[in-house]
Amino acid sequence: MSLDYSPTGSLPEYDDIEEAKSPNTTVAAVAVKNADASVYKIIHGYLKQKNNSIIRVATNVARKAASNKLSRKTSDVFDNLIQQQQSKWGNKTGPLLSGIAYCIASCSMILLNKVVLSSYNFNAGISLMLYQNLICVIILLVLELFRVISTEKLTWKLIKVWIPVNLIFVGMLVTGMYSLKYINVAMVTILKNMTNILTAVGEIYIFRKGQNKKVWAALCLMVVSAVCGGITDLSFHPVGYTWQLFNCFLTAGYSLTLRRVMDTAKQTTKSGSLNEVSMVLLNNALSIPLALVLIVIFNEWQYVYQVEVIRDPMFWVFATASGLLGLALSFSSVWFLHRTGPTTYSLVGSLNKIPISVAGLLLFNVPVSVENLFSIIFGLFAGIFFAKAKMS
Repeated sequence: MSLDYSPTGSLPEYDDIEEAKSPNTTVAAVAVKNADASVYKIIHGYLKQKNNSIIRVATNVARKAASNKLSRKTSDVFDNLIQQQQSKWGNKTGPLLSGIAYCIASCSMILLNKVVLSSYNFNAGISLMLYQNLICVIILLVLELFRVISTEKLTWKLIKVWIPVNLIFVGMLVTGMYSLKYINVAMVTILKNMTNILTAVGEIYIFRKGQNKKVWAALCLMVVSAVCGGITDLSFHPVGYTWQLFNCFLTAGYSLTLRRVMDTAKQTTKSGSLNEVSMVLLNNALSIPLALVLIVIFNEWQYVYQVEVIRDPMFWVFATASGLLGLALSFSSVWFLHRTGPTTYSLVGSLNKIPISVAGLLLFNVPVSVENLFSIIFGLFAGIFFAKAKMS
């Protein structure tokens, strides 16, 4: 028998070779010893043919196994590096992408709601909210039916935890629609800056998160711009301004409450988590029965039944489009808030008021005085200053 050298330069163990050649060695023993049935078949074939080059075969097999093991380790290292890089990239781009999506959806939603409520003179804001939320729920259920998305199972324990968020959510939508009906888009965007002040104060008391002097200076500028804008507003409507004031309180309360309830809600689920889709479904599904109650209380159902505008096909086109945008806004707002925080959520909502204000003034032919225009511009720049102050 000829003995070949191993890759390390040392001679193989002679006793192992003799044991393998022994007729008393069973197949199972050799398979266990080599830990691979395929390797055993190769060796057994050479032994059966009285081939004395088994050492070469064993050496090549060992070399190949070592190479494969090294390749697997190298592959694992690269996989870990790729996953770490993707995680870093996701952490950097997540807030940016979610913020852009939120701005686009919010801007389009406001303009379409303004068209439905003012251009078509539709006086049933709660009914419009019900229709929009119903569209969201139907789309989500269809997507879940075809397993495109997955949501957490709705349990009474989860619903009880989420009810405070949903009540504020419905109030925020309803007050926003009624204020938008009476106030022009540009002034609505400026008045919404008041939400930043309420949110910042709420963060101090709820999350113990303080703000620097620049932030408070920016917030003061926002107050000044809102007051000046209201005084110089040629289309000032006290009812609309009252609705908007309530909307500011509810919007701030929604962002703060949602942020706080998220962790508690996750503990009530079986998986211990609650994704954005589940949160959107919760908000829109729970708002439907509450909206029906409000429609009966405010007697909106009679108005909707009698109004002529619902027989206009284009009205339903705009209303349906607003419902689809409502779903996009629900996703993007929860996604963005989950990636950032309540103040940043309100901050970016203030920054996207620039394109909204310009579009609102141009599309709806709003009468604007020089003083009012200056107040609007001042408020928009106050929002930019607020953004820089938050980043410093």
